Amino acid sequence: MKIGVIGLGLIGGSIAKDLRARGFTDFVYGVGRNQENLDQGISLGIIDEAVDMDTAIANSDIIVLATPVNTMIKLLPTILDKIPSNTVVLDVGSTKAELCKIVHDHKNRKQFVAIHPIAGTENKGAASAINNLFDNKMCIFCETELSSIEGLQKAKALFTCLKMEIIEMTPADHDLHLAYVSHLSHVISYALSATVLEIEKDRSKILELAGSGFASTARLAKSAPEMWVPIFEQNSKNIITAVSAYIDKLQEFKRLMVEKKFDELHNYILNANEIRRILEKK
Repeated sequence: MKIGVIGLGLIGGSIAKDLRARGFTDFVYGVGRNQENLDQGISLGIIDEAVDMDTAIANSDIIVLATPVNTMIKLLPTILDKIPSNTVVLDVGSTKAELCKIVHDHKNRKQFVAIHPIAGTENKGAASAINNLFDNKMCIFCETELSSIEGLQKAKALFTCLKMEIIEMTPADHDLHLAYVSHLSHVISYALSATVLEIEKDRSKILELAGSGFASTARLAKSAPEMWVPIFEQNSKNIITAVSAYIDKLQEFKRLMVEKKFDELHNYILNANEIRRILEKK
């Protein structure tokens, strides 16, 4: 089985590492614009050869499209134009509605499987790829009714090899739910970091005084804007709604503080504690 990875970053690189380690593939092509990053992918044993996109398409059994989502929209129709009849292309983007809409009527739509493996870190590039990133995580498949049986079988075999739990969802539902449970978290992290950097002018104090709570909340703010601004753009309607709801909750928190209603604040936090029960089921 030959795999072509277009976009050799954290997700694409980690997929390649585990598929190789677990015997799913015996050869991995890497495609990308940064030659230094591709060379690093070869030296780290993530890919076997750096090639252009046409070579990867022509010689791979599975193409994994792992670029930023704005680049996916540009590349996917072209890939489907050129794809051999026995090859399947998978995307691993964090937004689905716009991408699925663009290729909905493509003559080779059946060779595409829309997928979002929910896993990651704030790091980027081939050097950030790690083994076991996807183990026991959730993987969302969208519009499976538009994909061929053979393509779905290949896709499910790949993500089963990565030890992921597969569920199905419509592109619209995917983008709605991810706005709240993923994309909003990044908005909050960026806003928190921007607030602290603006207010705390003494950078040394941030380093000295920041505890684990700040570090864990601000961690996502290390994520690259090249990856996240396109996600915010493509899912802007849902994210704006999520941000508005979050601001309402912040305003409520502030009001209880200003009015010194600390008994009510206690109940506010107690209700928020319910998230522990939900997350500890995972």
